[in-house]
Amino acid sequence: MKIGIIGTGAIGGTIAKKMAEAGHEVKVNNSDQADKLKARAEDLGVKAATLKNVVKDVDVIILSLPTIAIPTLPKDLLEGVPENVIVVDTSNYYPFRDADIEEIKNGKVESIWVSEQLGRPVVKAFNNLLAETLANGGKNSGAEDRIAMAVAGDDPQAKKVIASLVDDAGYDAVDSGRLSESWRHQPGTPAYCTELNEEELKQALADGVKEAAPSLRDKAIADLSALPSYPSHPDVVEYNRGLFQKNPKSK
Repeated sequence: MKIGIIGTGAIGGTIAKKMAEAGHEVKVNNSDQADKLKARAEDLGVKAATLKNVVKDVDVIILSLPTIAIPTLPKDLLEGVPENVIVVDTSNYYPFRDADIEEIKNGKVESIWVSEQLGRPVVKAFNNLLAETLANGGKNSGAEDRIAMAVAGDDPQAKKVIASLVDDAGYDAVDSGRLSESWRHQPGTPAYCTELNEEELKQALADGVKEAAPSLRDKAIADLSALPSYPSHPDVVEYNRGLFQKNPKSK
């Protein structure tokens, strides 16, 4: 497939590298100057592209930006992009980083808000795993205890396409429902950054409590930030799992 990715940070860069390694044709853009963008693209094994060209002649567009950066994209960025091109939102809203977005604070589902900013449907995916997990936790299809990733959206066929990319990245895809249900894998839920297998993730998605998620999200940030040194990756996963009684203990 032809994939354009906007954002080459820990998540976007990892997705770009994994998609290229899986044989997809990938081009990327970020906010860097052209020479730095080119160097980053070469490091990832993909092509650099201008913002205008990264969304041109592709099958999938992946937005891997902080939530607050979504409205800064050009309003006409997707104007000429055919309707059958799938747009993926990987973002997660954190008030300490993204400032106060009143609609989200008042309960609007994050990716519904993103879709409204873009003026077109999106699929929510690649958001419920830590960057370290995404980079190094993948396994071949059928492997025991393969980590699962949630995929939400209103177009079943689009979700199937993105599920295939999730599989290419080394993870089982779990359909988490319509885009309005994507809150079930937002920060502060049992499905978020807890490294669950397919059956465990399905249960965690069902166990999520929308009203409780924001306070748990903020508690996690406060608790982890208060530690004398940032915890190891396994410790972060263990902490996240410990927020929810039903989640399994780390293996």
